[in-house]
Amino acid sequence: MKKQKVVSLILAGAMVMSLFGLAACGSDSSDATESAGAETGSSDTSAVPAINEITVGEDYLDLEAEITILTNRTDIVDDVYAGYAEEFMELYPGITVTYEAITDYEESLTLRLTNGDWGDICFIPSTVDKSEFSTYFLELGDYDTLSEIYNFVSEKTFDGVVYGVPNGGTAGGVAYNKSVWEAAGITELPTTPEEFLEDLQLIADNTDAIPLYTNFAAGWTMGAWNDYVGVASNGDADYKNNILLHTANPFTQNEENSGPYGVFYCLYEAVAQGLVEEDPASSDWESSKGMINSGEIATMVLGSWCVEQFKEAGDNADDIGYMPFPISVDGVQYAAAGGNYAYGINNNTSTESQIASLLYVKWLLEDSPIFEDEGSIPALVGEDLPDSLAEFDGVEFLSDNAALDGEEDLYDNMTNTSEVLSGDYPVSEVLEAALYGSSTLDEMMESWNEKWTSAQETLGVEVLY
Repeated sequence: MKKQKVVSLILAGAMVMSLFGLAACGSDSSDATESAGAETGSSDTSAVPAINEITVGEDYLDLEAEITILTNRTDIVDDVYAGYAEEFMELYPGITVTYEAITDYEESLTLRLTNGDWGDICFIPSTVDKSEFSTYFLELGDYDTLSEIYNFVSEKTFDGVVYGVPNGGTAGGVAYNKSVWEAAGITELPTTPEEFLEDLQLIADNTDAIPLYTNFAAGWTMGAWNDYVGVASNGDADYKNNILLHTANPFTQNEENSGPYGVFYCLYEAVAQGLVEEDPASSDWESSKGMINSGEIATMVLGSWCVEQFKEAGDNADDIGYMPFPISVDGVQYAAAGGNYAYGINNNTSTESQIASLLYVKWLLEDSPIFEDEGSIPALVGEDLPDSLAEFDGVEFLSDNAALDGEEDLYDNMTNTSEVLSGDYPVSEVLEAALYGSSTLDEMMESWNEKWTSAQETLGVEVLY
């Protein structure tokens, strides 16, 4: 199949006028230090260029700095990521790059951000609201400029300023073991929630595999279900950041079982019908990678970033496939293309460290093999999609449009206030209700509608739909 281009994924974001401007970069470290006028340990951010204003391999070749990068990838930090650092340091021998891997990444890093003890570069945790970006992170450039260079920057933009560039992107879909699905007698991939559940039942009837593995115990894996509420369930790039926030009772079921209700219907019914692991509380993320590779697990609902990890977890890489999420809107399937964790740079370190961090982040985004290694959509606009998305032929890719001016943090405020679509806890409640029969899905979605309405009233959100 001829590869599609990432440029076809990206819709124009909200038109944002930015007054943000940064000084052009110097040619070496002495320029940086002189313009900073400060000793190491202090920072004059006016001396730090925008990420688009530096050229890796040409600028700041004599710069000396030590930078630390925090990552969630405990599995590859000592080999793959260490290899990236070594390759970069051949270009910049005066810069020392050190990785630090963190387990329980979101919780641990949230605490470290608050304490100020987190090094120079991190993956920005989802717990940081957009309005808080400037508290912790360096301004990387203005949205209008960087959105033409990098994909998905709207996700870490506030008030026209970009504070993080995603480490590539993923498409929303479902990972599956192709051999297991074939052994179950399934010849066509599902396009509706009902077909998805029928296929899971065929897997239960005709194979020994767990039809759908929830990875409930890991917690963060449950939060992945929230990602399908936007484009995948509605086929509208404006839905998540604009329409949803102004909609009355958005969790009500519609005739074709699309929309947010359809997403959680897939989870609730799979659990209620016994098509998941026997004891979700004892599930294990790390071992599940090898289990889907070997065929002990048939299906997992996660972003496409998981595909390469599943392929590398055993001897059956060719058995790992990735399908669109099983919802259709007027007969068409859609997939959201969104950013992975985004690189953020500490705004409270020395000028030298900030410039060194910019150089390394730009090298990772534009020159390293990281996107090929991880099977991600490249950060640069216009690059080819990964082979892992070959089965999305005919599926329309869309990226969430940016929020309207003045509503950049409204999604965060709505989800936090309503306690709906915020992290893994609400989704986990859906699983538990199905597992123990404590509530029907309709009862749960009605309670979510009530919480959503209350949040709209509290925040003064106008209901338009």
